Amino acid sequence: MYPRKDSWKSGDLPVCPSVQLGSIAGESLRNRSISSKVNSKEAPQTVLIIGAGPAGLATAACLRSKYWIPSIILERANCSAPLWRYMTYDRLRMHLPKQFCQLPLRPFPAVYPKYPTKNQFIAYLEDYQRHFGISPVYNATVTSAEFSTALGLWVVIAEQKLEDNCETVTYTTRSLVVATGENAEPYMPDLFGSHKFHGVISHGSTYRNGVKYKDMKVLVVGAGNTGMEISLDLAKFGAKPTLVARSKFHVMPRDLFGLNISAFQVMLMLLKVLPVSFVDKLLVIFSRLTLGDTDHLNLVRPKEGPLKMKARTGHTPVLDVGTVAEVRNGFIKVAPAIDQLTKSGARFVNGVEEEFDAVIMATGYTSNVYEWLKIDGMSGINGFPKRPFRNGWKGGRGLYAVGFGRKGLMGCAHDAELVADDIGAHHRDNEKTY
Repeated sequence: MYPRKDSWKSGDLPVCPSVQLGSIAGESLRNRSISSKVNSKEAPQTVLIIGAGPAGLATAACLRSKYWIPSIILERANCSAPLWRYMTYDRLRMHLPKQFCQLPLRPFPAVYPKYPTKNQFIAYLEDYQRHFGISPVYNATVTSAEFSTALGLWVVIAEQKLEDNCETVTYTTRSLVVATGENAEPYMPDLFGSHKFHGVISHGSTYRNGVKYKDMKVLVVGAGNTGMEISLDLAKFGAKPTLVARSKFHVMPRDLFGLNISAFQVMLMLLKVLPVSFVDKLLVIFSRLTLGDTDHLNLVRPKEGPLKMKARTGHTPVLDVGTVAEVRNGFIKVAPAIDQLTKSGARFVNGVEEEFDAVIMATGYTSNVYEWLKIDGMSGINGFPKRPFRNGWKGGRGLYAVGFGRKGLMGCAHDAELVADDIGAHHRDNEKTY
């Protein structure tokens, strides 16, 4: 537990020190976080970043390289980018060309392919950390972050796991960056009848490859990029996957016409000269010419265009890397929404029942910000900024959010640079005041 707000005193609270980024390695946690006193001129200038994924690393790099502002990153896992290391499937590649997935100030190596692999991206992040001297504090789970009007600072409580015990550590900072991202916690909806099912039900975050599923009938719930690719991977390993597509969605080819032409790059070029509604029509035409008519495969396109639908709902079009062909060839089945799970399988809303050996829930993730960030005015009840992308990165009183715009790695890079620029401007203003 931490002290009541009315008992907080400046001398009681550890603060983020004004150290060079990377110099904290090897020092004790307590020495890193405690200062003797806080006043208007000695208030903590170090930026506190929550989350050591791509968003957090990019923010720290921009702060250091552009403004020489130090930062401390708190990460609950034992490494950086844990989602990429521990919760992704082996066949994963970037869905967009590498120039749209790189972080600020350091491009991908020229030898990397157009669509880097998962392991290549992890290696890139490790190099990124080394290059910018970023040393996150690992095994530090933030349990509370709240603004203290008495101190004029953010007060952040973290549980730090040590070798044989756990220590509660308090940080204070003028600038707090929430970089835990959109995918903090696996979302596992409770399917009706799941208690009756005799097979194994798992989340897509635990799936690595289809080796253990060979010859098994597997129900994949969720027709986003993850569900589509897991289904493809299962088919490649000799399993018999059925993909649940409960609603209409857009499937677009990653590359157009079977050529090395990125659909995403074509879209960006078209948006420079044409209205969104017309680009939507062209994208659907290009998709039909490349993938054919998918409606008869039970992959039904909505009438609303992919870009307008993305803006309205946040749902990203699926970029196909071979799944549609496997559906057309009969190696992947597509089923409607599930009515309920049964003892031996599932019953669908069309009344059809089928047996399955396993169920994989490719149902995505949720933000956990609402669990520990106290009322701040920036985030909604789902943990996402209330304001849409391009405006949701900045809250009030020195609070920022990076990587919540549903724009992937490109959105993380965009937010990180804006946040660093804003914090840098405030630091310059403070220096002028003094």
